[in-house]
Amino acid sequence: MSKGRAWVLGATGQIGRAAVRALSEDGWEVTAASRGGGRDERWDDGVRTVALDRDEEGALAAALGPGCDVLVDMVAYGPQHAAQLTGLAGRIGSAVVISTCVVYEDGHGRGFDTQGEPDGAPRYPVPITESLPTIAPGEATYATRKSGLEHDLLAAGDALPATLLRAGAVHGPHCRSPRELYFVKRALDGRTRRVLAYGGASRFHPVHSANVAELIRLAAARPGSRALNAADPQAPTVAEIGEAVDAVLGLSTETVLMPGDPSPEGVGSTPWSAPHSLVFDMSAAERELGYRPVTGYAESLPETVEWIAGQLAGRDWRDAYPAMLRSYGTSLFDYAAEDAWLAEHDRKG
Repeated sequence: MSKGRAWVLGATGQIGRAAVRALSEDGWEVTAASRGGGRDERWDDGVRTVALDRDEEGALAAALGPGCDVLVDMVAYGPQHAAQLTGLAGRIGSAVVISTCVVYEDGHGRGFDTQGEPDGAPRYPVPITESLPTIAPGEATYATRKSGLEHDLLAAGDALPATLLRAGAVHGPHCRSPRELYFVKRALDGRTRRVLAYGGASRFHPVHSANVAELIRLAAARPGSRALNAADPQAPTVAEIGEAVDAVLGLSTETVLMPGDPSPEGVGSTPWSAPHSLVFDMSAAERELGYRPVTGYAESLPETVEWIAGQLAGRDWRDAYPAMLRSYGTSLFDYAAEDAWLAEHDRKG
């Protein structure tokens, strides 16, 4: 027996692919909507696909027809999308919406948007619970838009119950900006040493796309108005992540620890690097949804590494991962600067 009708917006993205599969296997009649209307080879044949630009005036309302029991939204950003969803409340039973951990604010008003300011790096409690305040909504940045999305959807909970999932550092296949690229590319390039700032102790809590999909599956069956963290059972340090990638590839890389900030040229900086840890408490999801992770970081890593290596085969990393280039720039793989720093480090040592 069908559990009902589920719509997934952004279905061909990293989390969307896993969510469609999880819902379909759980007995939902799934419509997978994306700009291109494509499908994943692992989806059941019963999954319906539709090409849809949710920002085209009236397109989502027209495509929904009589509606759905749950709408899962991977690509909602800002109050305009909150208004779009709440405007369809009469045709949507409940919603599950992907948010982000960057909405959190520490006790001194610092967050991800203040990191470039003097003493602007946030110092969050370890672990972070959902009771921690969030930054003020606005249109200026990704973080403020996500905060606005959350604010408006939670305020409209009586009309449209919505579960907001505050995802950590998402990993797994199909990621457009895989943080693991930092270590995988170095290994493939034959780099035998790596430099890690902050003593290699940085922790930016990851979450595998399959674990987010499991949270989506559970929230779809338990409608409510709430915000929940989304994270793996482990929060490894950046040094531990490097060692885990080495283990998958059967390599051994010397790690050189830099005690403080990265160099002015960016040596020592990684996509996880920060002076203070970002770790999430998952007890609320366990309590409210009965959540149990379906995978862990190390056990899921071989598939991720294989995916990244496959995308790099015969291609420049900047062509394979343009979103990574936009996010981190070319300093991520500035081997000349790294070699110069190591030579000076060795000379002083």
